[in-house]
Amino acid sequence: MPSASNAKKTKKATEAAESTTENTETPVVVKPKRTRKPAAEPRVKLYWGVFNQHLKRVAVFEYTDVKKAEKHAKELSKDGGDHFLQKIKEVVG
Repeated sequence: MPSASNAKKTKKATEAAESTTENTETPVVVKPKRTRKPAAEPRVKLYWGVFNQHLKRVAVFEYTDVKKAEKHAKELSKDGGDHFLQKIKEVVG
């Protein structure tokens, strides 16, 4: 069985060795991750679109001109085929 003094010496020696290795190592600097600025949502403008039965856009009207768009769709429907209104969103600038 080792004597108490030997155990203390070995313990001190290991602690000294650990402290010297800690001091000689360069500390690792962790750089903060760069976060990107969230992309701004594109601006959109609403229009009324007049479409035919084949889903082809026939005419486009400003959103405030809904009465004109309805009138145009009715006129086109009289000539033949079904025409309807649908909102259209287009990206501005």
